[in-house]
Amino acid sequence: MAAHDIAVIGASAGGVEALIRLAGALPQDLPMAVFVVVHYPEEAPNTLPHLLSRAGPLAATNPRDGDPIEHGRIYVAAPGSHLQVKEGWVRLTRGPKENYHRPAIDPLFRTAALAYGARVVGVVLSGADGDGTAGLQAVKQRGGVAIVQDPHEASFARMPKSALEYVEVDHCLPLDGIAALLSRLATETRSKEGVEQGGFLMSDDMELEQKMSELDPATLNSDERPGNVSSLTCPDCSGPLYEIREGELSRYRCRVGHAYGSAEDVLEKNSDKLEDTLYFALNKLQENAAMARRLAARAHEAGQEMAAARFEERERESRQHAETLRRVLLGSPLPKEQTSATSDTVGAP
Repeated sequence: MAAHDIAVIGASAGGVEALIRLAGALPQDLPMAVFVVVHYPEEAPNTLPHLLSRAGPLAATNPRDGDPIEHGRIYVAAPGSHLQVKEGWVRLTRGPKENYHRPAIDPLFRTAALAYGARVVGVVLSGADGDGTAGLQAVKQRGGVAIVQDPHEASFARMPKSALEYVEVDHCLPLDGIAALLSRLATETRSKEGVEQGGFLMSDDMELEQKMSELDPATLNSDERPGNVSSLTCPDCSGPLYEIREGELSRYRCRVGHAYGSAEDVLEKNSDKLEDTLYFALNKLQENAAMARRLAARAHEAGQEMAAARFEERERESRQHAETLRRVLLGSPLPKEQTSATSDTVGAP
């Protein structure tokens, strides 16, 4: 069978340093194409290809959409685009964010697994979230090799630990060991082309997820979705979330392709959205209070005391609600009378 000639590597926090070390230890004649995703803000400077090219003998570049895949090269995802692997060529897309990121690790791993099956080696390095776990699972399901950086060596251990918890990993190694293993795997063959595992995603479902992530029109207009609809809504677009179970791992994807690696990720994203909503509400309450104050002053000038009193009451209410939100946002305790009033309301029949 074909050698392991496609390596997909994902990293987040602490990953740049890890990748520089890894690139420096790879041989010049590596018969493998290496694809790399590191989480970057879209406005971040695009310096990683230069850093990796300078660190080792392999040339690193940001590929263009449609570029052919060649051995002995490192293809680096640019900020703002998902890097995907097709059979023989590279695809770039601005599809929906996955695990809060674009580029994200899972789309790279998933497309490589679909295109090359058992020829793929997936590597998860340092990172502070769970991106890469579902992608590494896809690599395993299609017969590839799953490698994880030793969490004790990683600058941020959550990403490697997540992969180790949910994926049947083949190797857990320090960086130097990973570089040596990639060199060895590139010249080895593997007999199995895929893994049938009851309850796990098979190729049809992987392809469905991939079409969703690419906003394929026929898929968007279809009712077919992977997993089962849950009671949760997407933090990014408020659409329904579908729960996809893979063994002990539960992850989520919405109708238009936003993806989250776990319920914990949905909770964290909801918390961010909730904070944004609270700040929006605080701003509107402050605006209402200022407007009510001006209207009350005008009513006093016109001798309209009843109207002035009404506007002053509106200002007082807005100020009171704004103070409550301010304390919530700062994590300060509410005044005892407000806490008591809230408890009475909740406990009322």
